[in-house]
Amino acid sequence: METVLSDAEKLDRERQLEALIEMIRPAVQSDGGDLVLESADVETGVVKVTLVGSCSSCAISETTLKAGIERILTGRLSWVTAVVGDVDESIGYEDSYAMGRGSYVPKIDV
Repeated sequence: METVLSDAEKLDRERQLEALIEMIRPAVQSDGGDLVLESADVETGVVKVTLVGSCSSCAISETTLKAGIERILTGRLSWVTAVVGDVDESIGYEDSYAMGRGSYVPKIDV
């Protein structure tokens, strides 16, 4: 049986997720990367994120996604059922590697 959420419940879940992502981001940024929330289906609980910056060349990006981000999201938000992760591969390996420990500055659209 599928649970139907009200608009208020959907909005509450979106806010919870965004707040938790914002709590996680500084840890990823401290290593020169960043975490981008791509999408979230708050009814099925499937969340899609992308690691960018130095994460593109990091050997443990998959571990960060599964053992870090997925574990935190599913552990703190009971409605999150799966985290689908990706790594931004639009940046070259050398540029990504050069961003290393903390030199990545997220773009801010103004």
